[in-house]
Amino acid sequence: MKPMTLLMLCCVTLAGLASPAMAEEKHVRFGDYEVHYNVFPSTFLMPEVAAANNLNRSRGIGIVNIAIMERGEDGSLSTVPGQVEGQVLNDIRQAKFLAFRRIQEGDAVYFIAEYQYTEGELMTFQVTARPSGHDRDLPIRFSQALFND
Repeated sequence: MKPMTLLMLCCVTLAGLASPAMAEEKHVRFGDYEVHYNVFPSTFLMPEVAAANNLNRSRGIGIVNIAIMERGEDGSLSTVPGQVEGQVLNDIRQAKFLAFRRIQEGDAVYFIAEYQYTEGELMTFQVTARPSGHDRDLPIRFSQALFND
């Protein structure tokens, strides 16, 4: 299995299996588009997956994963290319820019960024996604606290 495939598998597995406080995948719908997101501690990644994808694996680093999805005429969802930018604010409203990296894996496209956190600290994410070829921004805002295992 390729390293990128392993990363996507980890993100999907975490979304489905981790506790809600850790990596629950959620989404916001905008007509035919949805922005899916999840957040998890970087220590959830296997060391070889983190290394292969140039991700830091540390108890104080979290990963935010964003996917822009489009609903087809048959109702199925598929990822679409685009642009994602945002920031994360800690509990005293200090903001840090999120440097999203685009990951392409076959037809799947998603965006990941690392950020620093303190265990149990509620972090607020302000993210804007824009599907390629569209001038409409898809803004989402969500909060998440991470706990180390």
